[in-house]
Amino acid sequence: MSITSALFTGVSGLVNNGESMNVIGNNIANVNTIGFKSARTLFSDMLSANMGNNSQVGRGVQMQKVDNIFSQASFETTESVSDLAIQGSTFFALGSPSATGAQSVATSYYTRAGAFRVDSTGYLVNPDGYRVLDAALTPVQFPIATFGRISGIDSSGNITYLDTTGALQTYPTQLGVASIPNTGGLEKVGGTLFVAGVNAGTPTVAAPNGASERVFSNSLELSNVDLAGQFVKMIITQRAYSANSKTITTVDEMTQEVLNLKR
Repeated sequence: MSITSALFTGVSGLVNNGESMNVIGNNIANVNTIGFKSARTLFSDMLSANMGNNSQVGRGVQMQKVDNIFSQASFETTESVSDLAIQGSTFFALGSPSATGAQSVATSYYTRAGAFRVDSTGYLVNPDGYRVLDAALTPVQFPIATFGRISGIDSSGNITYLDTTGALQTYPTQLGVASIPNTGGLEKVGGTLFVAGVNAGTPTVAAPNGASERVFSNSLELSNVDLAGQFVKMIITQRAYSANSKTITTVDEMTQEVLNLKR
């Protein structure tokens, strides 16, 4: 391996381990974020160079993918009926803050963070104003003139509410949950929201079946970040970063020795 190749290998290790530290840091920063899904970095070696005699030498490392982890996290009990958590692998489907009428699965947002409230116009929304969709992909909207408060949401997504007279009413459609054929194809867009990328397949939205896919009211799904595991990864990544830095320092010293020989 030439000195230049060794230097490039060390630099690739520095750059990619630095990016891995960014992913770990983001996981740790979101350990208390409701519905957050952690990520991990996947590395692969770069194309090796032939050195003769059927020998090959690696050219360093590259980041292959930042992979999202969608494992189920534990639930936290809350005092709000409209705080929802899903048991299963589906997602809440949301429309944009200006969404009206039936939406498309291609332009919808998906999340496991179910901290929902009814806004001033009667829409059921998340903290950023994105509108919760029902099983028909239509934003859930209560008749604001007569709406009192949500009284219950069962495991199959049926919603009941009290009107201003105290009478119990049933919302005409069920809450929708989205099944994603390939969750690895979901792309983060911030705010614990995902969109279906080209590799996610076509999502399907339907009411939860109340068995394998259930909605729990007065509950929120916590972050699935394993804090202890992230600290272990941080230590390993930091040591790898330091080792690659030492590689560059050593190559620099070798280069100086070569230059001194030529003088």
